[in-house]
Amino acid sequence: MQIDIEANNTIGENSRFDGQFSIQGNLRIDGTFEGKCLHVEHIQVGSTGRVKTDITATSVVVEGVVIGNITAAARILLLSTARVLGNLKTPELIIQEGVVLEGKCTISHFETGNTKQYIESIYNRKE
Repeated sequence: MQIDIEANNTIGENSRFDGQFSIQGNLRIDGTFEGKCLHVEHIQVGSTGRVKTDITATSVVVEGVVIGNITAAARILLLSTARVLGNLKTPELIIQEGVVLEGKCTISHFETGNTKQYIESIYNRKE
């Protein structure tokens, strides 16, 4: 399955970026990004992409390697070549066969800090 976002910003295959990156719009990473954090609207880490930071976005598509936590307001899509080491937080998570993932996944439309309390309250309801 090939997914491509229309990126108005790109870190190319033989490029490297270190630092903190916050942009409006879409970003595609085919090179290497390391830093404190990455804030972007939509991000795609291509199959040659290497990212070592925490990612916050509306939607995230990963084909390459990500070391860091990923928080997405809409969805995270991990394609078959994705390798992820970190926690995921999103209301929608799609994982293809072949993905390697180590981390905790929180899937909720609610604020993740309230998810445990919400589920426990449903469990404890008297019918």
